Amino acid sequence: MSAKLSVIFYIILCLEIGLVLTLAPWIPQGFFGLSDWGNNYFLLYAARKTGFYALQTVVASGWVRGAVTGVGLLNLGIAFWEIFTFKQTVSALQREVAGSGSTTKDGAQPLSTNHVPDNRR
Repeated sequence: MSAKLSVIFYIILCLEIGLVLTLAPWIPQGFFGLSDWGNNYFLLYAARKTGFYALQTVVASGWVRGAVTGVGLLNLGIAFWEIFTFKQTVSALQREVAGSGSTTKDGAQPLSTNHVPDNRR
């Protein structure tokens, strides 16, 4: 049950992060009480504290907005991948948890003789 909940929460987290990072750079000023992407309080504060006043111009550029949107789309892709492979991920987590519970009599973990690479498990 905990493996299912872990995967569900991971999917929800990836969806939230993906939506925010995909949409936030392009939301116009005043929408939902948000300020403009390149003209917000924290960015102006960071530019003043560091003395790097071009920071606001760089963050407001289309290149940075596109890069942030790309990271958001990547998170959305991960979320949908996890949705489509939900059963496989849950069973892999359950096997890993069940396999890590075995210990020797002195409490040490036994050495793993499984020579399957991590990407094949």
